[in-house]
Amino acid sequence: QVQLVESGGGLVQAGGSLSVSCAASGRTFISYFMGWFRQAPGKEREFVAAISWNGGSTLYADSVKGRFTISRDNAKNTAYLQMNSLKPEDTAVYYCAARIGINWSGTYPQIPSAYAFWGQGTQVTVSS
Repeated sequence: QVQLVESGGGLVQAGGSLSVSCAASGRTFISYFMGWFRQAPGKEREFVAAISWNGGSTLYADSVKGRFTISRDNAKNTAYLQMNSLKPEDTAVYYCAARIGINWSGTYPQIPSAYAFWGQGTQVTVSS
């Protein structure tokens, strides 16, 4: 099992930047590929980004491509999501998720059910 704890959310103006982190504990962090999802009120949880075990492969939703960057530091057991040029529509609770595997071969990292472990979420609010 792995436990995930997000941090770093907050309030930012449109056009600003924010970074959220996901600290993992438990089983070996490098055993997992990681994903970030978000969920706005009244909406389904949606995929944001995913990263393979060593950071060699990344995947982004079209809505955040070019603005968000996913990364990980395996020495610190932490995954990150750097968010730039934020828009009000980016407002949501952001969740990190983990699944055992070096990458997403044979699965669909864009769907929540692909992940076995989830954090509690951190709120990101972008004001206009």
